[in-house]
Amino acid sequence: MLLSTLLQAAENLTPVVSDFSSLAKMGGAIGAGLAAIGAGLGIGAIGKNAVEAIARQPEASGDIRTNMILTSAFVEGVALFAVVVSLLAVVL
Repeated sequence: MLLSTLLQAAENLTPVVSDFSSLAKMGGAIGAGLAAIGAGLGIGAIGKNAVEAIARQPEASGDIRTNMILTSAFVEGVALFAVVVSLLAVVL
């Protein structure tokens, strides 16, 4: 519902937006890059902390590994969503 409202508003602003299309494309590309870098840093930090936790408590390695994989999947999902939204700004 929100997307359709935004698309209708964008249709009404087409003459105004055409002046800023190159700026929007650059912003979309920068946003996609920042999302990928942020996801890489986040997943790296999750892995680092998981390895440290397993080193401290080897008996809890199964639970720690499960939580690490689940959290990494959430971070990757949010990053994928951010990249898709940023690339939509480039295409549209």
